[in-house]
Amino acid sequence: MKRFLSLILAVLMLGCIFSLAACSSATSADDGGEDEESDVVDGGYQGEVNVYNWGEYIDPGDDGGIDVIDEFQKRYHIKVNYTNFETNEELYNVLTNSNSTYDVIFPSDYMVSRLREEGLLEKLDFDNIPNYEYIDERFKNMDYDPDNEYSVPYSWGFVAIGYNTDMIEEGSITGFADLWDPAYKDDGILMFNNSRDAMAIAMQLCDPPIDPGSDSFTREDIDRATEKLIEQKSVLKKYVMDQVFTEMENNQSGLCTYYAGDIWTMMQNNESLDYCLPEEGSNVFNDAMCIPANCKNKENAELFINFMCEPEIAAANSEYITYGTPNTGALEYIDEEMLESELINPPQEYLDQCYTFSNLDDDIYNYMQKRFVEACSASAEISSVEKKTVDPVHVWTVVIILAAVIIATIVIIVLDIRKAIKNRGRIHKL
Repeated sequence: MKRFLSLILAVLMLGCIFSLAACSSATSADDGGEDEESDVVDGGYQGEVNVYNWGEYIDPGDDGGIDVIDEFQKRYHIKVNYTNFETNEELYNVLTNSNSTYDVIFPSDYMVSRLREEGLLEKLDFDNIPNYEYIDERFKNMDYDPDNEYSVPYSWGFVAIGYNTDMIEEGSITGFADLWDPAYKDDGILMFNNSRDAMAIAMQLCDPPIDPGSDSFTREDIDRATEKLIEQKSVLKKYVMDQVFTEMENNQSGLCTYYAGDIWTMMQNNESLDYCLPEEGSNVFNDAMCIPANCKNKENAELFINFMCEPEIAAANSEYITYGTPNTGALEYIDEEMLESELINPPQEYLDQCYTFSNLDDDIYNYMQKRFVEACSASAEISSVEKKTVDPVHVWTVVIILAAVIIATIVIIVLDIRKAIKNRGRIHKL
């Protein structure tokens, strides 16, 4: 009996030993698994990159193109978290006033300069971006990044005018001044819903004109441009950004100003649309890829930027967004018709009439933002009326009328007093 109990006890002890060993092994395996998968995010990706870009600004693979994001994820097993912004000002506000963090952003030239000067960009390690060799030299050492430390050019273009020839006579639109013409009010006039582009156009139409490419403005310059925008409100349908595609492609509006490459895209989707190179000249812009100073995945960000500079990828993006590309290697892959279009590559004599934006002092930049918001709202009309110079003739007319009323009132009062005194005398006599 004792031997039987001893046997059972031995078996139980062996079981405990094996169980402990199994638990130890499982624990070790679990620990090893956690270490091995510490860099894996949802879906089995080996890391991630957070990209903040303009809307409709990267090839999604429609119509036989390259799904750029999907291609990057498949090749490098890195998850792309992709979101959009509509204006440079929105991008700036998100970077400075929110808890959101991004690894790659696509600001325009003047915004690159602003972010760089405010210490909001990370210097790039170009050893991780060997495809930078394909960037055309004329897009390097730009004013917004003179030492080529913080940005890689992505695209370039300019502001043009689009209109619907079913609503507006072909060839009748010649410049930005037409956006203020009451003759086109019923056709639906659309204006930029961002301060720099809208103010720049208004500045060109002021009398005398203000140079939108200046590196400094006065408050008076901003006020004059604001008054010009307020003047437009009586004929304007709405302020838009990406909504312009729906409005113009679906014949909901007849006249707009927007980025030339986007007007090309709208023309491909609506045969009734045509374009105009504004006779006043226009803004030429460059958009670039940058890494914010608070990014969390810098190496993945540089890998993404390098991928975007591959000639075939750069060509796919250029054809999709229909903007010019600074990538020399991409040119051999881009459709010839697109390369020959004036909306993609305007003649040099026209580019000579154009200007680029400069970064502005905080005070003027913030004042421009404030006045543009006012121009878009009813409060602008109130402040405009208050600021207008009063016609001296009207002033004297008001003064004369008031004086006449006062004199008449005094005469009536005097007569009433005399009458009262006279009647009082009669009462005493009685």
